[in-house]
Amino acid sequence: MSNKNISGVEVSIIVPCYNEELVIGLTHKRLKKESEKLGVNYEIVYVNDGSLDKTKNILEDIRDKNKGNVKIINFSRNFGHQIAVTAGIDHVIGKAVILIDGDLQDPPELIHEMVRIWKDGYDIVYAQRKKRKGESLFKLITAKLFYRLLAYLSDVKIPVDTGDFRLMDRKVVDVLKNMPERDRFIRGMVTWVGFKQFSLLYDRDERLLGESKYPFWKMVGFATDGILSFSIKPLRIATIVGFISSIIAFIAIFYAFIMRFIGDPITGWTLMFIAIMFLGGVQLISLGIIGEYIGRIYGESKKRPLYIMEKPYDEN
Repeated sequence: MSNKNISGVEVSIIVPCYNEELVIGLTHKRLKKESEKLGVNYEIVYVNDGSLDKTKNILEDIRDKNKGNVKIINFSRNFGHQIAVTAGIDHVIGKAVILIDGDLQDPPELIHEMVRIWKDGYDIVYAQRKKRKGESLFKLITAKLFYRLLAYLSDVKIPVDTGDFRLMDRKVVDVLKNMPERDRFIRGMVTWVGFKQFSLLYDRDERLLGESKYPFWKMVGFATDGILSFSIKPLRIATIVGFISSIIAFIAIFYAFIMRFIGDPITGWTLMFIAIMFLGGVQLISLGIIGEYIGRIYGESKKRPLYIMEKPYDEN
């Protein structure tokens, strides 16, 4: 990639898409409108994450009608949201790069303000949610707990109530391209990079059309990736709990000996049963935490590509 190509595009917008046929046309109209308001050369890169509906066909039609400004990356299958964002980061050429989902929950109208703040000297402008419209009480509570738990456990102070909706300077993007880990948590990686960052508060809209791509268990997996990718505190917690369990077990053994000498071993059965069950649970949880880290090491060791495109980028 030449510096000439980079200098030719001022703003790049990355839009990961998965089964967004109902809304992607409207998304493009709003993105195009806001991009043209900037008065600079721009590109919009849509990453089709193996959609099973008509998203691919709609995107190809949009590209054909907007030659030069719209590009598409088509995956060979679904690789996941964070990998789709990564593919966009790998291929955009703008001086400023904006990440935004294709479901219109994050308003494209904030792009103009993000670019203004970037021109004022900030390297990263991340959108921080004041409100989350259209979310269930359960989703609001669990999201709030996740962000605060992540902030507590992480070795990097990741801002709370933020998603991937943000603007990044080219130098930030270049650093991210040199971070090849497989279990990716983009918002954490961007925070880890550092540089001068600005928080832009906004109200997140409810989903206009289509369904959420993050059901409960997928959110659990995403939260696990975020915590384990940026902290070893779970291992430390497992060690501390192990010490506490050992102390409890020692007390239980001492109690059992006393009851044995008294001559009434049956009396201590309940306490012994509880201790055994407690220790067994702690051991299984600790092994599970260790297994999660080992599994990630195993995944990294295989060195498989993060994603596969149907065609080379220049042909998409």
